[in-house]
Amino acid sequence: MDEELQRTLTVISLSELTEALRKTLGKKGMSGSEIGKLADYLISFFGFNDEVIDNLLSPKDRDVFYMLEEEGLLKTRSEEINLKRGKLWRIHYWIIKKEYIKALAASEEEEEEDDFGSVYDSISEEVWTRD
Repeated sequence: MDEELQRTLTVISLSELTEALRKTLGKKGMSGSEIGKLADYLISFFGFNDEVIDNLLSPKDRDVFYMLEEEGLLKTRSEEINLKRGKLWRIHYWIIKKEYIKALAASEEEEEEDDFGSVYDSISEEVWTRD
C-alpha cells in the first residue's frame, strides 16, 4: 500500500489527539480542560481529513496551527498552480501528522526525576525555622 493511501486510511480518535496534546502541551502548563477544548477545535478543522487549506484559517487559527507545528503535531505543504492568465497561484495546506499523534498517544510516559527535590529533603528542619 503506498504511503499516501495509508495516511488517508489512518484515523485518529479524539482521545488519541487529546492524549498527544496532554503529552506535549500539558508538560508546558496547559490545563486538562484547555487541552480538551484544543482537541475538539482541531477535530473540527480536520475531521477525517488529513489536510486543511490555509485560506480557511483566521489569523488566530493560524497562530494556533503554528504552535502545533512547533510541537510536531502539524506540518505544511505548498503547491503552485499556473493560471490561464499567466499568474502563479500558491496554495498552502496544513497536514495533521496522524502517525506521530498515534505513536505519541500510545507511548508510555517516562517519569521525570526531580534531581533538585532531593536537595531539600537532605536539609535539616532547623535550617527552615526562623528565629
